[in-house]
Amino acid sequence: VPRGHLARPADIRRNYRKLALKFHPDNYQGEKAEAETKFREISEAYEVLSEPDKRQVYDRYGHAGLRGQGMHDFSSMGFGDIFSMFQDIFGGAGPGGAQRGGRGYDLETEIELTLHEVEAGTEKTLEFDRQDFCEECAGSGAKKGSTPKRCATCHGYGQVETSGGGGFFRMVRTCPHCRGKGSVVTDPCPKCSGSGRVRKKRVLTVRVPPGVMDGQVVQVQGEGEPADDGMSRGHLHCYIRVQEHTFLKRHGNDLVCQIPISYPQAALGANIEVPTLAGKQDVKVPPGAQHGDLVRMRGKGLPDMRSGRKGDQIVQLLIEVPRKLSKKQQELLRALAAEEELDVLPARKSFLDKLKDQFG
Repeated sequence: VPRGHLARPADIRRNYRKLALKFHPDNYQGEKAEAETKFREISEAYEVLSEPDKRQVYDRYGHAGLRGQGMHDFSSMGFGDIFSMFQDIFGGAGPGGAQRGGRGYDLETEIELTLHEVEAGTEKTLEFDRQDFCEECAGSGAKKGSTPKRCATCHGYGQVETSGGGGFFRMVRTCPHCRGKGSVVTDPCPKCSGSGRVRKKRVLTVRVPPGVMDGQVVQVQGEGEPADDGMSRGHLHCYIRVQEHTFLKRHGNDLVCQIPISYPQAALGANIEVPTLAGKQDVKVPPGAQHGDLVRMRGKGLPDMRSGRKGDQIVQLLIEVPRKLSKKQQELLRALAAEEELDVLPARKSFLDKLKDQFG
């Protein structure tokens, strides 16, 4: 985020989700202790940043100012509990990379397009890694010939109850032993180290429709990670990034280009060449054109995603004043100035001569 600007809520949500999935202990490739610390830190940061009131208190008083503000103690919470708190971000997904009895994790990537590809639509081949079921153990995490055992802590339910407030209420949270799965692996699969998942490369062709906007999302269903039951995968969200064009700038479905013209062209009118997505095209400059005037080229813009109707290309005329003139050009312009009774500076008079002429 540029300095002096606040991050948009959508950016905060997207970045938190990306980091939370990266540092979840079931996904992280490094030290588990490091992953757990990072996971809890970014969850706490998200809780502050996502709520304007807490964010203002933190900006003024720091972490100490948040005491008594309803902040959660992430250090004592299981990963499943944290995921359930923000289930609107993770699509209801639980620990281990999938929902319990629902859809698996969604994934995100970016697709970069040129304006030509936006106009015509295109197909892009994507290559990315995702967590998938281990083929060696079929996703169970147990070594071949063995099976996971029922969790002795939660007795297979995946959740445990704890008392609080002097016994006046009870809390149900994810079992810390089996992390909500209801079973534990006693003899882990050597290929996936008991997680039931391995990172696999996926190659996919994505169809991008004409007219997409920068920042828009193209969703590919069923190309995310699988749920625990293997029945339903998450989705792949492709964020569109449109490259800047040398001459053309996008405004909605219209394209705008600025074209420099000379004073004679503006005064007398002219035919000029302008760049378009279809190549160079002639545009007529009307006589008496003014600096900043707009000339509209109908149907030369980008298509609307819904209707398919194309926008226009708008040419903005910029009158350029030459910095250097030939002797002949100076004579012609002086003649024009004399015709229009305009006061212009003589070419060969010194500064002192001009002062004498001005003040006598």
